[in-house]
Formats: sequence, C-alpha cells, structure tokens
Amino acid sequence: MTDPARLFRDSAAVLLEMALTHAGQVRTIGLVIANALQAGNKILFCGNGGSAADAQHLAAELLVRLRPTVNRRPFAAIALAMDSSTLTACGNDYGFGVHFARMVQALGQAGDVLVGLSTSGGSPNVVAALIAARALGLVTIGLLGHEGGAALPYCDYAIQVPSMITGRTQEAHIAVGHAMLEVAEDAILEANAAA
Repeated sequence: MTDPARLFRDSAAVLLEMALTHAGQVRTIGLVIANALQAGNKILFCGNGGSAADAQHLAAELLVRLRPTVNRRPFAAIALAMDSSTLTACGNDYGFGVHFARMVQALGQAGDVLVGLSTSGGSPNVVAALIAARALGLVTIGLLGHEGGAALPYCDYAIQVPSMITGRTQEAHIAVGHAMLEVAEDAILEANAAA
C-alpha cells in the first residue's frame, strides 16, 4: 500500500538534491528568460499530459502574477497545448507528433525561448518542437527526467531531475519552474528600478 509519508520524503529528497546540484543552473536559466523578456521576446512552453498542465501553469505565472506581493506588467508567455481546436486539427490532419513544432514555426521568432517539459525526455512532439525552435533561433530549455532522453541534444539549457519516477520528476519540474521564473522576475524588476 502506498505510504504518503514516504512519497513526501522521496519528493523532499529529490528537491534537496536539486538544491545542492542544480541551483546555479536554474539561476542561469532564469536570467536567460529575463533577458529574453526584457528584449521584447516571449516564452513558449510545451509538454504532454501533466507536463502540459505544468506548461500552462508556468505560462500563467508570467502572464498574470507569480507572487501575490509583486505587481508588475504581464510578460509574454504561451502554453502551446492550450488550444484544443488547433491541437485536434493538427492531430487529425498531420499527426500529433508535429503539433508543437508547427506552433513554434508559426509563433516563434529568433530571441524567443522555448521551454519543453518531458519527464522522459523522449516525447516526440516536444523533441520536434525543440528542433524547430533551434532552426528559428529560439533559445531552447528542457525540463527533463534523469536521463534527458532524445530531447537533451536539442536543449541549450537543460535541467535533468535526478529521479526515474514520473511523479517526483513532475514535482521537481514545477519547483524548478517557479524558481527560474522568480529569478527572472527579480532580475527584470531590479533592472527597471535601476533604469
């Protein structure tokens, strides 16, 4: 039988390891996102299933508000799985595997950032999106699982969560997402205050 206390301990252990090994990289990614937003670019997010929900969550944090104590202008962000009509049309007409790539080709431009979320790193549509983004000059970021999978070679920056368990990886992805966006938000607010 599942022991919730063990799950919480396992999740905490993964996050502690992330704090010890990935904090600098998360900060770097946050600054990359800040630089893109300050230059007038946008952040695109994609993922499947729970990762699609995480992509929408992170886009909302930029579009609306990340922290209740910080009021600032909305930042340009798009979760590529939000439009069910486009998603199903592409799945029907071309195949689901190219949906995110087509969205990147239509909406992305050089200087934008694509964040691909995949617990396995092997999601074909996320990999295709990263390839399309690279071809257009977007910065590519992967929030991936332990091995990194097929997505890893197409990421300019990647966070590989040290877990083989999907649930623990997704929990870490949202923690990483919040951390990198807080870094980005702080950097933008500090730059604006200094201007």
